[in-house]
Amino acid sequence: MGLLTRLLTLPVAPMRAVVWAAQRVAEKAEDEYYDPTPVWRELADLERRLLSGEIDQDTFDRQEDELIDRLTEIAEFRQQFS
Repeated sequence: MGLLTRLLTLPVAPMRAVVWAAQRVAEKAEDEYYDPTPVWRELADLERRLLSGEIDQDTFDRQEDELIDRLTEIAEFRQQFS
């Protein structure tokens, strides 16, 4: 980058920093949203709650279906980038 280019783009430098930070936050949020580990943890906890009698079979089935749908969504997202 030449000196003239730097001088001309200097007024937008703070905006570039804000955009860069927003992109990093969005990437981090996406990484967390598409991380299967918490979903697997929830599935294990759901099974524990069923076995201990905290929830009935219908509640377990409904919530398990939701979590499996979530895992499917995560797998499809990750497959796009592999």
